Amino acid sequence: MAKKWIRAEETGLGAEELDSINSGKKHGKERRIKESNRVHKQSVQFLICSYSLDHSHNNMYQLLLQPKLEIPPSETKSTLAVPLEFLGEAAFAGASFWGIEAAFGGVEGVVKTATGYCGGTFRKPSHREVLEGITGHTESVKVIYDTRKITYRSLCDKFWETHDPTNKEYLSFGVSTHYRSAIFYATEEQRKQAQESKIRRQMKLNKRIVTKIIALDYSDFFHAENQHQKYYLQRNHWLCGSLNLRSTEQFTDSTTASRLNGILALDGKVAVDELERFMSSTELPKQTMLVCEGIIQDFGGKESGRKHNLITF
Repeated sequence: MAKKWIRAEETGLGAEELDSINSGKKHGKERRIKESNRVHKQSVQFLICSYSLDHSHNNMYQLLLQPKLEIPPSETKSTLAVPLEFLGEAAFAGASFWGIEAAFGGVEGVVKTATGYCGGTFRKPSHREVLEGITGHTESVKVIYDTRKITYRSLCDKFWETHDPTNKEYLSFGVSTHYRSAIFYATEEQRKQAQESKIRRQMKLNKRIVTKIIALDYSDFFHAENQHQKYYLQRNHWLCGSLNLRSTEQFTDSTTASRLNGILALDGKVAVDELERFMSSTELPKQTMLVCEGIIQDFGGKESGRKHNLITF
């Protein structure tokens, strides 16, 4: 029933008394409307929840079982501990970027790594387009490093160990393959150091190095899709899930992910030793520590003479 406002001529009451009565009725109506809206909102939420449980029971059950993951301070903004003036950039290419990224991820002084594409004419190419060879890009890796701990020269020297720089198939880049061996430089000093590193390496080999040294504006490095970041880490689903990484940005910005990816690409006892050393020197989420301990225990129960990595543990 609609509420009727009281008029002065109907009561003989004063103006202030009438205002008080009418104001109370108004506020009461507002409270009833708010309560009705609240009940309606709860009903809608209940219906949505019921629908989700009926149609996606397994997914909802798994979601409820997931523990709240702890993310260490270093994972929120991994490079903040290193002043910007001490951060350097480098980019390399050599066969698949999965292996190159893992190799640099395990290097002391490397802050973070990312797989991507560079050297082409299109902006933001997809992996499919790069594979088809229509963009001029090659699979490559960007490395962000702490110049106080490692030099660009040392990174170049490490590069030769990550692949075979004498592979003649790289000479067919753009014709029959999208792979190439290359060191990309952004400054004249980087070009000079890359060339000197190439000469030093060539003096140790009997075959000719086919690696190209190419100028690159690092803004023209385009990140690869999420599934191509930290390949070896993502293959270990439990460990990867414990870090709570979802987006490409999170994968490329995580120092912990870079290091673990490098460790998981190693073989046997070497990988275990590196993992134990990393655990003892790094603050990791509790869930990640438990998974790492499980990996080490499982490895210890396997036949030690067999060569394998830690991905499947």
